[in-house]
Amino acid sequence: MRADAPTVLRLEGITKRFGSLLANDGIALDLREGEVLALLGENGAGKSTLMSILFGHYTADAGRIEVFGRPLAPGNPRAALAAGVGMVHQHFALADNLSVLDNIILGTEPLWRPLLRRAAARTHLLDVARRFGLPVDPDVRVGDLSVGERQRVEILKALYRGARILILDEPTAVLTPQESEQLFDTLAGMVAQGLAVIFISHKLGEVLRVSHRVAVLRHGKLVAEGRTADCDQAQLARWMVGHAVQQRERQPAHKIGAVVCELMNVRTAGHGNDRLRDLSLTLRAGEITAIAGVSGNGQAALAELLTGMRAATAGTATLQGRPLPRTPGALVQQGVARIPEDRHGTGVVGDLPLWENAVAERLRSPMFSRARAGLRWIRRRAATAQAQRIVDTFDVRGGGLRTPARSLSGGNMQKLILGRALLPTADAQSSVPALIVVHQPTWGLDIGAVAFVQQQLIAARDAGAALLLISDDLDEVLTLGDRVAVMHAGHLGPARPAEAWTREAIGLAMAGSAEVPA
Repeated sequence: MRADAPTVLRLEGITKRFGSLLANDGIALDLREGEVLALLGENGAGKSTLMSILFGHYTADAGRIEVFGRPLAPGNPRAALAAGVGMVHQHFALADNLSVLDNIILGTEPLWRPLLRRAAARTHLLDVARRFGLPVDPDVRVGDLSVGERQRVEILKALYRGARILILDEPTAVLTPQESEQLFDTLAGMVAQGLAVIFISHKLGEVLRVSHRVAVLRHGKLVAEGRTADCDQAQLARWMVGHAVQQRERQPAHKIGAVVCELMNVRTAGHGNDRLRDLSLTLRAGEITAIAGVSGNGQAALAELLTGMRAATAGTATLQGRPLPRTPGALVQQGVARIPEDRHGTGVVGDLPLWENAVAERLRSPMFSRARAGLRWIRRRAATAQAQRIVDTFDVRGGGLRTPARSLSGGNMQKLILGRALLPTADAQSSVPALIVVHQPTWGLDIGAVAFVQQQLIAARDAGAALLLISDDLDEVLTLGDRVAVMHAGHLGPARPAEAWTREAIGLAMAGSAEVPA
């Protein structure tokens, strides 16, 4: 970045309240041409609110924004786009059944313009792709692209509209290591041509790799700014949470026990790659078996099979030597606990209070309910007592037992789900479940919540549970997994000791390469 690069974005005194919550408190930031600014902070620190104000989704209560020296009209996404601000969300907004060209021009002009207009759009797209080093076939269906290629289309969509300031929100969350490196090379080329980037990520190694400067929010305030070259991961973590954070090191299993669950040549129904194809897997007590892979390659089918949400169409599945139960309720009774991928959609019932969510999966247990005259009555005192134990043991913050679950932050919601899965009830025969199916346990969580969740999973393993960990985060896979296997297109490769894998080998297997070292 040139030392005399001009300022392209200036935020002054940005303040935003939601009722009594002060989400942004007088934040002032600037961004220069050809600069990558990393925006960091825990969940709830105010990052998303600030970016939503910049992109026009929210209107600030106070403050002003200038883009290229001109005031930006508040609360108007079209004004932000016209001013040259583009945003690439971590969840892609693409239509799989349309071509790359149609996805990119969608919203800029009618799809069925005369051929000449589409030809002009195609020429413009290819010119943008060449200029920024983002090769693309305009005619290919988006549904046929890899995840990395889809992200390239999202970036091109912003650049096609003339973005000169690009907001990237968790851009590597679903990429292989090789695709992440390609993205970083692309970013380097784009900023060399003057593009300015706001880079949002929880992966501190990536922040140090790609950014020129960092800005850290905590509790809605800007608490630190600095040159990336002057920082390390420990410093960034300390700024984010307000105290030193212990970096988790690998802790191998102490004692691996008997087989808890075994799958042999299992198949399931599903769409595309979201199904199992002759999958075999053995899960043992006292061991974490970690599954890596790009999302959508059968991981959801595996998790749903083991939690009673999807049935096998072929093969055999056993739990502690007996056929695997086919319903969620029966699996819970047999000692299977789940930490689902979508904590909002399937982890909790948002409108129900915290105490009901805390016992929701065991409501038919005699401890929490009784049947009389064809009706089932909840033992409220026992249910609220269990909920309070979860709140106290797992430090669930954000309100009392009557608080609706949807009002909890992502980290506290995940703690509630963890407690429900891991904390035994008073009548439990074991201190831990026999099998714990863990899907994306730390997705979207800040560094403090990540450390807590991972600590609880290690403790459950050491207490004798068998854990299946499915995660897109390779650092998490290699840190927590005792054995690691990779899924691609519904197929599961062999589970090897974590020490036998490198990040490069996992990345090749995630991409379906046959060149993975034995």
